[in-house]
Amino acid sequence: MNQKLNIIKIGGNVIDNPRSCKQFLEDFSALNSAKILIHGGGKIATKIAVKLDVETKMVDGRRITDLPMLEVVTMVYGGLVNKQIVAQLQALGCNAIGLTGADGGVILAKKRAVKDIDYGFVGDVEKVDNKLIDTFLQNNLTPIFAPLTFDKEGNMLNTNADTQASSVAVAMAGDYEVNLIYCFEKKGVLSNPDDNDSVIPQLTPALYAEYKASGVINAGMIPKLDNAFSALQKGVSKVIICHADELKQAVAEGTRGTQIISQ
Repeated sequence: MNQKLNIIKIGGNVIDNPRSCKQFLEDFSALNSAKILIHGGGKIATKIAVKLDVETKMVDGRRITDLPMLEVVTMVYGGLVNKQIVAQLQALGCNAIGLTGADGGVILAKKRAVKDIDYGFVGDVEKVDNKLIDTFLQNNLTPIFAPLTFDKEGNMLNTNADTQASSVAVAMAGDYEVNLIYCFEKKGVLSNPDDNDSVIPQLTPALYAEYKASGVINAGMIPKLDNAFSALQKGVSKVIICHADELKQAVAEGTRGTQIISQ
C-alpha cells in the first residue's frame, strides 16, 4: 500500500483571521503523515491593493489579474502570506518550505485564453513536477504552495488555489494514497447557505447536479466541487470539504464535513 499523503487547501478567510489561522496551523503541523498545504489569500491581496492604489476588478467572484494586480498578488501570495505561514509552521516544529509554481519549475501553467472575459495573468495548470515534490517530502520538508504558477514565457500567473490543490493531488496520486481536504470557514457543503449546520454529509455527482440546478450550490462552490470530482476520477483516494477547525477529525475519521463520492 502506498504511503498516505494529505494535501490540504486552506481558504483566505481563515488565513485572514489570526485566531482561526493559528489554530489551523497548529492542527496542520500536528499531522503525522506526509502533507502539503496550498493557501489562498484574496482578501489580504485586496487590502494591500487599496493601500497601493491598485483597483480590484472582479467578475462573478473571480479576480481580473492585470499587470498592476499581478504585482500585488505576487507580493502578497508569494511573499507576505506564504512566508508568514512558513515562519509560523517552523515555530511549531514543522519544517516547511514556501513555494510558488515557478520555484524549481514545479507547477507550469498557461495563460488563460480570452473568450468572453479577459482574466489577464491567470494561469491554468499544465504540468506538476511530482518527482520534485516527492524529493521535498522524502527530505522531511513540507511544501507550502502560494496560488501562483508560471508559464513558458517567464510570466508569473495568478492561479485558483482550489484548482492548484486538485492538480497537485492528481500528480501525487501515482505514488501516494492521497487525501485532498478543502478547509474553509464553513462546516462543509451546505444545503442551506444560511444554516452552517445544514451540512450535506456525502455528495455524489447526481446529487451535485440536483443542487446546482436548484441554485443551492452556486458561485465559488462550483469550481471547488468540479475540482473535487475531477480529482477523484483521476486517482485521488478521498476528497473532503470541511471547517478548518475540524481538520484533525477529518484526517483521522474521514467523516467530518462533506465527503465527495465519485458515484
